[in-house]
Amino acid sequence: MSPPLNHIHTSSELPASADVVVIGGGIIGVFTAYYLARRGVSVALVEKGRIGAEQSSRNWGWCRQQNRDARELPLASKSLDLWERFAAESGEDTGFHRCGLLYLSNDEAEISRWASWREFAKSAGVTTHMLSGREAAERGQATGRAWKGGVFSPSDGTADPGKAAPAVAAALIKLGGSVHQNCAARGIETEGGRVSGVITEAGVIKTRTAVMAGGAWASSFCRQLGIRFPQASVRQSILSVSAVEQRLPDAVVSAGVSVTRRSDGRYALAISGRARVDLTGQFMRFAPQFVPMFAKRWRNLRPGGLEGIRGGHETLSRWRLDAPTPMERVRILDPKPDMTAIRDTQRRAIELLPQLRDARITHAWAGYIDSTPDGVPGIGEVPGVPGFILAAGFSGHGFGIGPGAGHLIADIASGAEPIVDPAPYRPERFSGTAWGKVADF
Repeated sequence: MSPPLNHIHTSSELPASADVVVIGGGIIGVFTAYYLARRGVSVALVEKGRIGAEQSSRNWGWCRQQNRDARELPLASKSLDLWERFAAESGEDTGFHRCGLLYLSNDEAEISRWASWREFAKSAGVTTHMLSGREAAERGQATGRAWKGGVFSPSDGTADPGKAAPAVAAALIKLGGSVHQNCAARGIETEGGRVSGVITEAGVIKTRTAVMAGGAWASSFCRQLGIRFPQASVRQSILSVSAVEQRLPDAVVSAGVSVTRRSDGRYALAISGRARVDLTGQFMRFAPQFVPMFAKRWRNLRPGGLEGIRGGHETLSRWRLDAPTPMERVRILDPKPDMTAIRDTQRRAIELLPQLRDARITHAWAGYIDSTPDGVPGIGEVPGVPGFILAAGFSGHGFGIGPGAGHLIADIASGAEPIVDPAPYRPERFSGTAWGKVADF
């Protein structure tokens, strides 16, 4: 069952041309297009299915600085301000609020790592409160148990994944942007080696700049252009339960489970890092580069099944530009949830917060988290293909940093001063070894 998602009406009539064409209507794509439109750039956004229907509506909804990799922290900090500013600028509701994020632990080694991160965060101007056992028990009194310690990050918050991407797309349309659902981009046209157009199932949009923000589909799309983009996806399962009478923490995580309150009162439940690995041709192709990441996270990964092959997003085949592509055969990646994980997640949530015992399951779903070998996204113009900007591989972090990432991509596309240093995200770094720094998340 897919998670709740707001629907917006968009146009089926493509423009003949645009300054920039954004491929992909997830949170990264819509914020990129929004920030381009705000600066007067003509922009068309094409989405093969529905706005926000894949991972952008299937995540926790956390918008955090806490425990971010150093390379992503600047984007995370900028994004929190931009989430707030977006509501004031657009009048649209993403469900964002700075509720603070609560981390609880009985693992002294984990608490020590959090304390070390806090010392780093101080230098970046991020406020993090380490909690003693007594303070953790007070903050987490709904759990009814003792804790050795914890962290509370007061300036962090959550947004509603079912509202956010559609709200940004609606704001884009009000600014004059062109949005097209059920319109797959099949490929890129070039003239003299530079992007000259985006080929869609409904026709060609002439442009000199194309942004690939296709999430789990990005690597297979890049392959059509002869671009090697190492990407692997894992399938994570999440559920939501109905509201309960007692107000619980808005966002709390322990080693066993995370619980996040949605804007309608439901609670989303998930196990951090728990996922299934569905073997595909693309996964096998890039497996050597992902050995460090999987070695670090092997305790939470389980063998998967055929869901990845059925999805078609990791195909190694080349497709024709004048015939339906895998993206048209599977408009929305909606893989089956791992029901063993769903039951285990619900059990753990009840153990953490007994008040959830009487809550009924309203939805259970799965989504594909697309990752890079170092756990940090690839953002930037691809060497050798002028005008083609990659914005993918957000490794489960894309929702929270969506506004900052979109702003940065818009900066790159329009030649503006970057909101943060783009160097750590440049796609050309993937041509080296994978045995470098792997992000902690």
